[in-house]
Amino acid sequence: MQIVNKSVPKIDAMALVTGKPVYTDDIATNCLIVKLLRSPHAFAKICDIDTSSAVKMPGIACVLTHLDVPGKRFTMAGQSYPEPSPYDRLILDPLLRYVGDPVAIVAGTTKKQVENAIRQIQVSYEVFEPVLDPEKALDHPSIIHPEEDYHVNFDIGNGVKRNLCCSGGFESGDSEQEFLASDIIVDEVYHVKANSHAMMETFRTYTYLDHNGRLTIVSSTQVPFHIRHIAARALGLPKQKIRVIKPRIGAGFGAKQTLISELFPAIVTLKTGKPAKIIFDRTESFIGGTSRHEMKIRAKIGSDKQGKILAIHIHTLSNTGAYGEHGPTTVGLSGYKTMPLYNKANAFKFSYQVVYTNTLSAGAFRGYGATQGTFALESAMNELADRLKMDPLELRLKNLLEEGEILAAYHGEKLNSCALEACIKKGRDMIGWEKKFPFVQISDSAVRAVGAAITMQGSSISNIDMAAVEIRLQDDAYYTLMIGATDMGTGCDTILAQMAAQCLECDLNKIIVNGVDTDHSPYDTGSYASSTTFLTGMAVVKACEHLRKKIIQEAAVRLESDPDTLEFDGSKIFNRDKSIPLDKLAQGLVVGDGNCLSAGYSHSSPVSPPPFMAGFVEIEMDLETGKTEVIDFVGVVDCGTPINPNLARIQTEGGIVQGIGMALFEDITYGKTGKMMNNSFMQYKIPSRLDVGEIRVDFQSSYEPAGPFGAKSIGEVVINTPAPAIAHAIANGGGIQLRSLPMTAEKICMAIRERTDQKEPIKKKGTL
Repeated sequence: MQIVNKSVPKIDAMALVTGKPVYTDDIATNCLIVKLLRSPHAFAKICDIDTSSAVKMPGIACVLTHLDVPGKRFTMAGQSYPEPSPYDRLILDPLLRYVGDPVAIVAGTTKKQVENAIRQIQVSYEVFEPVLDPEKALDHPSIIHPEEDYHVNFDIGNGVKRNLCCSGGFESGDSEQEFLASDIIVDEVYHVKANSHAMMETFRTYTYLDHNGRLTIVSSTQVPFHIRHIAARALGLPKQKIRVIKPRIGAGFGAKQTLISELFPAIVTLKTGKPAKIIFDRTESFIGGTSRHEMKIRAKIGSDKQGKILAIHIHTLSNTGAYGEHGPTTVGLSGYKTMPLYNKANAFKFSYQVVYTNTLSAGAFRGYGATQGTFALESAMNELADRLKMDPLELRLKNLLEEGEILAAYHGEKLNSCALEACIKKGRDMIGWEKKFPFVQISDSAVRAVGAAITMQGSSISNIDMAAVEIRLQDDAYYTLMIGATDMGTGCDTILAQMAAQCLECDLNKIIVNGVDTDHSPYDTGSYASSTTFLTGMAVVKACEHLRKKIIQEAAVRLESDPDTLEFDGSKIFNRDKSIPLDKLAQGLVVGDGNCLSAGYSHSSPVSPPPFMAGFVEIEMDLETGKTEVIDFVGVVDCGTPINPNLARIQTEGGIVQGIGMALFEDITYGKTGKMMNNSFMQYKIPSRLDVGEIRVDFQSSYEPAGPFGAKSIGEVVINTPAPAIAHAIANGGGIQLRSLPMTAEKICMAIRERTDQKEPIKKKGTL
């Protein structure tokens, strides 16, 4: 392959490094500034709201309350219709369900004028007892969603008057009997706290009416077509009255799979007829966006004395926060994308409940539930290995899934590609497992320890996600690739262009990729669920194959030849006797009775092939203070055929860094009144370059027949292993088992002290 599987630079690299104005706020000019008055209470009802003083303030264009906006419920989750997430949102709701819930929308000429007007709004509230603990949410006296127009599109196991967003599960085999037959059972609860996405570009949207009176929404979003659908419902407009444009995005990590900022300037524009924009500051992004779902996961594993796993049961309690977007879909991955790793088990059981609380709504986040589930199951596997006195890597290799198997806990899919065993063995060698496991004493108060974990994810949502592309041959023999997929910094524009160039046998600079505009781009569900390379990539391949046939057919007419005798090498169409250059053909197609060539193709996949990763970490831990540093992290990934190895490497490194932050630093916490306590980077700590040690990445290629050029996804699988691997290393080095994230120095220190108080000293393995 000449272009695919090559580390070519991103096609927009120069624009990025030279600071070209390509983001939403660069585009928004001469428009009203929109800001929100937010609720100071976790659970309250608006009794009265007086905006009379605010509307008289200088420069104020409008002040909107729940009395001034449409009252049709919707979900903010960017998902295909019919969404599994409940319709439990209003643009502005008189019942406020978390600290930060919008109370009023204010628009004016300058930011200062708007902020002054917000201070003039007088609101009286009836305050209720908030529900802050997910374990107390079910059947709590405070009903978070008492509204009668609450709606679900189909049965999701919902019990809204019990604060139950959804529930369900599945079972394969007889888990109860298999646990009875087990010699060793690990049965523990693991707690993953909520995390913030902390993407560089905050939420922001710019809106205006075009010359035909259509609403145009320019937004930093991962899901332009879903934004159009959600906005149409919420604003009471037909879809044809809304156009969504996606400019350059400064990262999303799932935060921008949810409609967050779009409706507020949109309703201002509809009310005033003027362009408007809203720019969330960092605090607003913390308190008014979404977070990772907090989950408490009970992982139960039973095995015989030889380490053969007999049964796995996972029960997940997930906290969706004040609203249900992504709650019903995220929770499933905590079981369906973890247990299949050990497909040789005799029985699997998965059960879950998702509850409402009066905290920030949880949404999509890279890993989407599999991250939480991986922490639980992989930690339990490491604990099982310890009880069996078996090397944890050998335990995994003994029970690992294999190509050709039907995955009982993964919707019955057949596994057609898997290099996980090779990933484990390569990572084991790279980290120096044989010499370093479980730990090495480096001083009287410090140890170095290693830990490991494995994971899987998926490639798009099977039978639901859909991608379409169109590719056009232009008059100078270059191509325009029209896509609806959203590049959010991952480089998908480059990857899709590489695939097109490979199919059409041309230089990469011959492929021009257009940004997403719902008026012009073909439909794509969006950039989430690890779908773009796998799903949109296949649409690109099929469209290019179709265009090649059209090019040959048109050349056959001009060459007066049978199309079956012609070949196309990217620059000319030819047979033994005749040829025509592509540029001459392209020029002729736009003259007189020519035929401008384009090809479009849609693709949906009946399967979601899992990528795999093995993660290994070496830490240094101070046994007196609990301070823990990552010295080395090794990630070996099976993503099928890497389309662009450099971009795949960067994706992997970024996911590992996020996972390290989740493991050691990041923690959304709430005070007794429901106020988020860490709503800025002063309180919410993410790792810097100095906190992540050395990160080493390698790939173990497999070939996935359902993917383009054998590719699978890589976007999400890379975040899952750091937390359980680091927990494993801490257990090996400190003789303690931490089952709650983040694993701060304080938690480690207290756990070590508790262990030493019980007179259980660490046994020295050796010294460096």
